[in-house]
Amino acid sequence: MALPLIQPFLNDSPMRIVERKQQRGPQIPRWQKVPLAALAVRMKATASNAREALAESVRLFKPDTLIGWHRAIVRRKWTYKQGRKPGRPPIDSDLEGWVLQVARDNPTLGYDKLEGEMRKLGFDVGATTIRTVLLRHGVPPAPERSRQGSSWRTFLNHYKEQFIACDFFTVETLTLHTLYCLFFIEHGTRQVYFAGCTAHPDNAWITQQARQMTWEFEDRELPMKYLIRDHDTRFTQSFDTVFEAAGIEIVNIPYQAPNANAFAERWVRSVREECLDHLIVLNERHLRRVMTEYVAYFNERRPHQGLEQDSPLGLESVSIDGPIRCRHVLGGIIRDYYREAA
Repeated sequence: MALPLIQPFLNDSPMRIVERKQQRGPQIPRWQKVPLAALAVRMKATASNAREALAESVRLFKPDTLIGWHRAIVRRKWTYKQGRKPGRPPIDSDLEGWVLQVARDNPTLGYDKLEGEMRKLGFDVGATTIRTVLLRHGVPPAPERSRQGSSWRTFLNHYKEQFIACDFFTVETLTLHTLYCLFFIEHGTRQVYFAGCTAHPDNAWITQQARQMTWEFEDRELPMKYLIRDHDTRFTQSFDTVFEAAGIEIVNIPYQAPNANAFAERWVRSVREECLDHLIVLNERHLRRVMTEYVAYFNERRPHQGLEQDSPLGLESVSIDGPIRCRHVLGGIIRDYYREAA
């Protein structure tokens, strides 16, 4: 009884497929294969001579082809995609980055010690995985890394808290008088000390500035050991003697090598670009007031790239609830924004 009902559908479906004009001939989409296969199964269940009936009803497809479609549908039903490839899962990129950084920063640490360092950071990783990561990135084992020695940056960073540099720079007043400014800058904190300014930096004046600086350093927990300066003739023998008496060794940089005193040279550029280039100095008293205000801003409020955007004396931690205010430095030449306590 079911054969006359499904024969028109079986006859019409191939005709619709033939009418589709394709370069590669009639291609049967999956949505047409499914009903054909389902009807074939139903016919096979209800008719005793289903194969002969299909051969007479279907014009373009053999019964074996239709039955093959059904088998393909069954296989697709019972197949599934693998969740992941077999083997160990890949290491997290963040963890891999920290393994490389800790290994390069500590050339004497082996795989087992690096495993302990990773556990301190909250990473659960074995020594074998650490070895695989380092070898993949071309990082040699600890014995080879330690033989390469430390860099000049690492070596000098150990002593930077005990280095201080000094230098002169000049400022022209409104009446074209030349004023000489003397300053000191710590290598470790980048804190600047404005010693003073004068039109006549003679031996008595500069020796007195040296005494005041040694008094400034007396209360330091870690004493200063080295003073870097150039060969300026204004640095007299008595100037050096004051620092040597305080246990500070004088380090003269090479001739015509300002980069050897880079911290001091960079600060001169900062004070000119941010302050002195935007005003006209009237006299020595005016310059002293300007420099005192700028140095206070530089040490307390100015973010420094070399200190990870902190100031030499450390920026205060504030909440994000208070209103934002603006403080004018040097009459508005510098506008310092801060958040007021809520």
